[in-house]
Amino acid sequence: MSQEETRVVTVIGAGTIGLGWIALFLGYGLTVRVNSRREDAPRIVAEGLALFAPYLPEGCGDPAGFAERLSFEPDLERAVADAGVIVENAPENLELKQELYERIGKAAPASALLLSSTSTLSPDDMGARMADSSRLVVGHPFNPPHVVPLVEVVAGERTSEAAVEEAVLFFESVGRVPVVLHKPILAFAANRLQSALLRESVHLVREGVVTLEELDRVVTHSIGLRWATVGPFLAFHLGGGQGGLRKWLGTLGSGLERGWEQLGRPPMDDETIRSLIEQAEAAYGSKTYEEHVKERDAKQTAILRSLCEVNSRA
Repeated sequence: MSQEETRVVTVIGAGTIGLGWIALFLGYGLTVRVNSRREDAPRIVAEGLALFAPYLPEGCGDPAGFAERLSFEPDLERAVADAGVIVENAPENLELKQELYERIGKAAPASALLLSSTSTLSPDDMGARMADSSRLVVGHPFNPPHVVPLVEVVAGERTSEAAVEEAVLFFESVGRVPVVLHKPILAFAANRLQSALLRESVHLVREGVVTLEELDRVVTHSIGLRWATVGPFLAFHLGGGQGGLRKWLGTLGSGLERGWEQLGRPPMDDETIRSLIEQAEAAYGSKTYEEHVKERDAKQTAILRSLCEVNSRA
């Protein structure tokens, strides 16, 4: 994939993830072609850019110049015909993705890098109908992708090492932090961690230990702050003092398995879902979606900026 080819990125889908990618790629000077069947896609993208652009990483281009590098092509084959990178953000429907990649495989350049934002599916399954799926790689972001740096890079058995290397370089070129998973696993790594915490969060709220709003405060003022700086293993390594993780696992960590047995398994029945929705609307319903997004992205970019400053001084 030449440097010139990488400048044309086709983004398939203009949902939440697709909009984040579009903003990020434009911010880093790439030419972006949006493929969406929605007739109002230009309006949706314009509104998304207005909402997301203020929170792009420092050093990104002026949003005023985005329009000249942005185009729309509802026909899939024409949208991918000359693209160097294709980023797919279709719904988590295997049959739909298989159909998409079958068509992409026939219409895109053989050198194009094919990236899927899927959070659950494997490259081999998605590319099952392709004559050659060796250039199909999962690049799973965390929402919002224009702010949160992590991208989980996942290969299939038919994915070439060269495609994985290109995926890593591409994501690094747009300011992301790619982590290549060493083996495939359902839902990948970050979502499994998120799901484990969410399960216990639902349990604590359902049992009346805390309200939904209080649970959010518990996390943001403890675990969230800690993990944003050092991550779980380094946190416990430091928790062991001079003895590190070796000491921690030998003392406080010795009861981990007993503690795990006490974790909740809340049923996601109608009563639980209704309670969570009612509490969420009561706690957060006074602000619009756009207001919450602006506040979230402002806080997250402030954290990233502070971490960057600390790392620079170190």
